[in-house]
Amino acid sequence: MDIEKRIEIIKRNTEEILTEQDLRSLLEKKIKLKHYIGFEISGFIHLGTGLVCMGKVKDFQEAGIDCSIFLADWHSWINDKLGGNMDAIKKIAAGYFKEGLKASLKCVGGNPNKVKFVLGSDLYHNNDKYWQTVIEISKHITLARTMRSITIMGRKEGETVDFAKLIYPPMQAADIFTQGINIASAGLDQRSAHVIAREVAEKLKVKPLMDGKKKYSPVAVHHHLLLVLQKPLEWPVPKERLREIWSSMKMSKSLPNSAVFIHDGPEEIKSKISKAFCQQGETDFNPVLDWAKTLIFRDNKNKFKIERDKKFGGDLIFNSYDELENTFAKGTLHPMDLKNAVAESLIKILEPARKHFKKPNVRKMKEELENLKVTR
Repeated sequence: MDIEKRIEIIKRNTEEILTEQDLRSLLEKKIKLKHYIGFEISGFIHLGTGLVCMGKVKDFQEAGIDCSIFLADWHSWINDKLGGNMDAIKKIAAGYFKEGLKASLKCVGGNPNKVKFVLGSDLYHNNDKYWQTVIEISKHITLARTMRSITIMGRKEGETVDFAKLIYPPMQAADIFTQGINIASAGLDQRSAHVIAREVAEKLKVKPLMDGKKKYSPVAVHHHLLLVLQKPLEWPVPKERLREIWSSMKMSKSLPNSAVFIHDGPEEIKSKISKAFCQQGETDFNPVLDWAKTLIFRDNKNKFKIERDKKFGGDLIFNSYDELENTFAKGTLHPMDLKNAVAESLIKILEPARKHFKKPNVRKMKEELENLKVTR
């Protein structure tokens, strides 16, 4: 596969690449690309994690890149996930979360057998180089910069936090260098950690990325944040605040009725989407259209069929998202028809995950998480 085709695949469904020039340089020099994406271990896997994140892993696989998934148990402990119970976090990481991500990769056409899973505890155990890298990165960033970076944890800038949470950003950056990662991916909400990694890369002495005798920065690929299904508190959304409010309305496990999980049944999916905010003709801030664009038209190969009674104009078939958006903007497509069609498409996409979680051992892993009765 030539360089231009690989770049095209890597850029697919992304918000930004830091930087495309750096990516091109790595490809031109034929440096082996090692990818990673990391996840905190918390509640059920929703479509933002399961389909959007794993969709990008599938793209990286298609582009011939070695992919790894980091199960961030220490980060989850620091961020008080699963009640701050480290034993529970490690068990769910190796069980439900790993199996859920493998099932999600199947849903988007990826190969779960060609992705490496790394547990944070395993990487850090007896690893002096890792902890030296954490300290070295910390020496190159200010306290103020670290405080601003806690947004990667779902915390608000300026929020009062315990000291352990300040260790989180340099640890996340150290994860990249310790594993020799030169292409890191995540949602836009993780941008600040990746920027830190890029800025300190050429200052490191313990575990820098090396091209011969020259140090270089990792490439960061940031994908879209999937909208939650509920109406924003501020409506209509001011144009100048669209990106800010969009980021605050990303899909979350803490709003289970406004998120679809990878193992939800057909009736659950239909019910949740039927209640979604979807104002007639609105295209700038519309979670149902956002899901159609991001999940159904993700590789620009799918056709999207909307079934309607003949008295309402009959069936519609869309060959691209732009066709769908333009039709909806004109007001000739009813929100409920759109919702029904999106629900039916997602039911089909998620069939591999539902099938995977019917396996007795995997179903038991899901039940173990349910029994913890925590959402974070």
